[in-house]
Amino acid sequence: MKKSLLAIVCAPFLIYAQEVPKLTDEMAVKLSEKPLHCINQEYPNKTAHIINNEKEVPLTPKALHPSFYGCFDWHSSVHGHWMLVRLLKTKPDLSVAKEIEKILDQSFQKENLQSEADYFNKYELTGTFERTYGWAWLLKLDEELTTWDHPKAKLWHQNLKPLTDRILTSWKTYLPKQTYPTRTGVHPNTAFAMAFAIDWARANKDKEFENMLVEKAKYFFLKDQKTPAYLEPDGSDFFSPSLEIADLMRRVISQKEYVQWLNNFYEKRSLENIEKIPVVSDLSDYQTIHLVGLSFTKAWCMKGIAKTLPDGHPLKKNFQKTANVFLANGLPLLFQGNYGGDHWLASFAVYALEG
Repeated sequence: MKKSLLAIVCAPFLIYAQEVPKLTDEMAVKLSEKPLHCINQEYPNKTAHIINNEKEVPLTPKALHPSFYGCFDWHSSVHGHWMLVRLLKTKPDLSVAKEIEKILDQSFQKENLQSEADYFNKYELTGTFERTYGWAWLLKLDEELTTWDHPKAKLWHQNLKPLTDRILTSWKTYLPKQTYPTRTGVHPNTAFAMAFAIDWARANKDKEFENMLVEKAKYFFLKDQKTPAYLEPDGSDFFSPSLEIADLMRRVISQKEYVQWLNNFYEKRSLENIEKIPVVSDLSDYQTIHLVGLSFTKAWCMKGIAKTLPDGHPLKKNFQKTANVFLANGLPLLFQGNYGGDHWLASFAVYALEG
């Protein structure tokens, strides 16, 4: 059987052009190397901490965030941890399982996570820290632990609880005051964060939070029609704003309502545009490489939407097929850049592959 170019590039993963990209054990090990390497790598670092006075100037990333100081920034560390938890949970026999467990034991130390929670009270102007992108990934991490019946997971979940509770309180306070959604293709995207938050609320049976999110999602997006997705993407997008909205709305309305809503949401020219592969001109550029992540987020959104659509809907098979094309495009590029992609792309790939 003759291998395609993709198969040659991704030979360790045994991905062939005629096959659906899958998270094999071999691929899981290769991807795990990214967060295993960077979780304890403190520099370079983008702290996003607002310095309030001269006493805070000397604070290092690790002093500010003893658990989530690595992987260039706080949110990337958080979703790097999510990825390792996910792999250990679903593939406990990986050759790197012991290494993963050791890293997680270190990061999920009770006192370190308490310090992470205290950060939001210890310093001024932390109310907007990682709102709502980092918040969403923290809840996704907690959700993974919540739904894992394993002694270590239960301990890690309990140790994470002060930080989870702090994020949850902040979100419940912020959501009623959020007048407008943020329809961007980068971190502040509202629809992405709300989708993850709804998943957490349902897994944890927090009906109050779920209802708040569902009603706000409807308020923000239920009347959307003819979304201008033909203008996507911007030059450093790792989200498709329109697909993130569509991925959220499948969670909050019935299938019948969703079909009608989706049919009104996308026009032909927008659908044709969002199915195009992103052109990534420079894999070494820390912003341009976001477009590799765009392939992964488009894939997971399209997979989710396809699962929701009834048989016979023209987008069902089309989105399933296109999602695999995006995955096949993004996976080789993940290993051809530098730390600008190494510190975050692997977890996006895992989430997309498992969608």
